[in-house]
Amino acid sequence: MIPFSDPYASYLSHKEEIDLAIDRVLQSGIFVLGKEVEFFEQEFALFHGNNLDAVGVANGTDAVALCLLSLGLSAGDEVITTSHTAIATVAGIEQAGCCPVLADIDSESRCICPKSIENRISEKTRAIMPVHIYGQPCDMFKILEIAKENNLPVIEDCSQAHGAEVAGKKIGTFGTLSVFSCYPTKNLGGIGDGGIILCSSDPLAEKLRSIRQYGWNENRESINIGLNSRLDELQASILRVKLKYLISDNEKRRQLADYYDIELKGLPLVLPNRPKNEIHAMHLYVIESDERDKLLNYLRKQGIGASLHYQLPIHRHRAYLRRLRGCEDLPITNKLYDKILTLPLYPEMEVKT
Repeated sequence: MIPFSDPYASYLSHKEEIDLAIDRVLQSGIFVLGKEVEFFEQEFALFHGNNLDAVGVANGTDAVALCLLSLGLSAGDEVITTSHTAIATVAGIEQAGCCPVLADIDSESRCICPKSIENRISEKTRAIMPVHIYGQPCDMFKILEIAKENNLPVIEDCSQAHGAEVAGKKIGTFGTLSVFSCYPTKNLGGIGDGGIILCSSDPLAEKLRSIRQYGWNENRESINIGLNSRLDELQASILRVKLKYLISDNEKRRQLADYYDIELKGLPLVLPNRPKNEIHAMHLYVIESDERDKLLNYLRKQGIGASLHYQLPIHRHRAYLRRLRGCEDLPITNKLYDKILTLPLYPEMEVKT
């Protein structure tokens, strides 16, 4: 079966460099928060532009929680996000003790709808967390306008959008902070868990480095309430290799998406929307079909590993059912989940004609 994603193929395509990187770490004898993490943080920040800082953490979920904690958010504070995302987004918000509030999505981009954000703002709202779903950039210019009008920080969830751009500006550089998961299936993925936070404020970066490790200062005195969320040296060394190929790998993803676009044109399907002023990271190629379940069963019988991202929106999972504000008014999100279907797409996938 053709898988929808293949992290092992990614390893094989960079095997020699990855093996050397792993051996370098093993020979160093330093396995957590050493030079590899430091260099990866520097290289990741530089990839996104000047005057930025990056902080490596254990995973993307922790990254969400750490961002909120670094901003001083706490129990009862509301964070507006979307139900059309991985559980990790909402889990990270609740890990920080905050309350997720769910806004609806835009039907074309499938990203959070700015108008719905406006409708959800209350006296308890303390932040906005847009998710660049599938690698599709959100309408960050409108979201930033809303945030400025209401004096709210924006934390971008870029876990599916490594390397995406809008109007020549990289995703992850719009908000106060941005989070990236480096799980193996991501565009920039390790061989295990990992995550990284991007920010443009030195004080915030310093605080993040403290709270990712028990709130310690340089003398290992806990000056902040912190977590244990350290990026290990092995993952950092692997991600340093992968980062060098992120642009070219993303281009391969877009070429495959172009092929899909051509071959699927004219069929009763809704294809991904890719505006000309945006560079889609094409983390996932997601179509919409009125006969989704029949199509899914057919593709799997043909050996094509189509999948669902996701089977349920957040508000329809039993753990979140009817308990998050905004869940009763998500008509576009609910409609989408009856139709979406993910087709296989990864840089090493070959097109056979």
